[in-house]
Amino acid sequence: MSTSKTLSINFLSVECYPAAKVGGLADVVGALPKYLKKNGCKTTVFLPKYKTKWFESQKFTQEFEGEISMGDDLIPYTIEHLNNKSLGYELNVISIPGYFDRDGVYAGPDGIFFIDEVERFIAFQKAYLDFIIQQKNKPDVIHCHDHHTGLIPFMLKYCEVYNSISTIPTVFTIHNQRYQGQFEWSKQYLLPDFDKNYSGMLEWGNMINPLASAVKCCGRITTVSPSYMDELKVNSFGLEWLFNNEAPKSIGILNGIDDVVWNPKKDNYLHTNLKSSISKFKNASKAELLKSTKLDSQSPLISFIGRFALEKGSDLIPSIINKAITNGLEANFLILGTGDKETEQAFVALAKKYPKRVVAYITYNEQLSHQIYAGSDFLLMPSRVEPCGLNQMYSMKYGTIPIVHNLGGLKDSIDEIDGVNGTGFKFGDLDEVVILEQLQNAEVLFQDSIRLEQIRKNAMKKDLSWTQSAKAYKDIYNQIL
Repeated sequence: MSTSKTLSINFLSVECYPAAKVGGLADVVGALPKYLKKNGCKTTVFLPKYKTKWFESQKFTQEFEGEISMGDDLIPYTIEHLNNKSLGYELNVISIPGYFDRDGVYAGPDGIFFIDEVERFIAFQKAYLDFIIQQKNKPDVIHCHDHHTGLIPFMLKYCEVYNSISTIPTVFTIHNQRYQGQFEWSKQYLLPDFDKNYSGMLEWGNMINPLASAVKCCGRITTVSPSYMDELKVNSFGLEWLFNNEAPKSIGILNGIDDVVWNPKKDNYLHTNLKSSISKFKNASKAELLKSTKLDSQSPLISFIGRFALEKGSDLIPSIINKAITNGLEANFLILGTGDKETEQAFVALAKKYPKRVVAYITYNEQLSHQIYAGSDFLLMPSRVEPCGLNQMYSMKYGTIPIVHNLGGLKDSIDEIDGVNGTGFKFGDLDEVVILEQLQNAEVLFQDSIRLEQIRKNAMKKDLSWTQSAKAYKDIYNQIL
């Protein structure tokens, strides 16, 4: 196939910024299609239609209606097109009453996860394929994201009802392999009929495993960083053999960030935008950020932004902060996030114990996160697992130096600081002593204004855009065609 042809790519995901965001998956699906479009691709994202504020504020035009079978039930669905053209790509939503018309992606506002995840995601995938099979203009490639869409490659290949579109190639991107979506064979009836000789293409560990199935059945596997792809071959919760076996069709491509959304010169969330002087921008941003706190803006500020989850290493941070303060570090700490209740309580207790040293915002706040990236001096990321990581990229773009566990995308995106070279600090082990040493190194750097300015410049100049990554994805699409 000639690479000059305009490729039509369908993205299938349950998250997409700004429509529905829980984690980094949304940022990728909300940005990569935009940059693929700049590379000459026609990109359309398909997303479930949730009943959240964003969806309620938008206008959609219904383009199609149909119905799918879920066991003995016939479930109606509609395909609706977003009228708003500001996203930079086409967005279609799939409305399935009773399945996605809820105030949340995976859980409600009360934090309780929905118990019908299997049914919801299968319904979403079947509705998409049912729609595509009836369209005159079909996509050249279907790009699936994480286990929620992991059954698409299998259904295309082995379900008789989709024979007419079985030759459409698929790319499957793994954003977080920890979540595999596995379920019991007793729910096999939810899938379209298929030749039972191919049951093994669904199975892993005596269960139907959407992520493992996608790895077996898709045309290409990508992960969101080269190092994460290597790590999956060594530690992937029982799928190590599979990732090694499928290595020939696998590639790790480092995510980028949307430099329209994340631009310190034009960011509307900031009180002060970057003009010419980095130090003036950082000082003004920090002063504004700390204005309503008791923290001294003259001291180094180390922040953490993210979910309080085991994989993010957030449970380690309260003890690290406590030891840093008792051992005489001058740095102050600012926390933004929600999640594990025990960790939330630990941060609140620290802020009460050290009101002049620690601030904890137990919430999700997109605007505040931008202001923290701009106003902090350092960002701490003691992740146990980090397939790519976007926070370290956001922080570098805003002149905030990351301090990270050297793995996954953190390893690939950050250059170790050596003198006036590099963009961040790395530690090899999740050991408090080792991490504290890097916090001390950060404090030494903060006190050297000339070197600090140079490292900030290095970080802000680093090309973290989607441009190269989009080209790599386009190459993959052309290869499998």
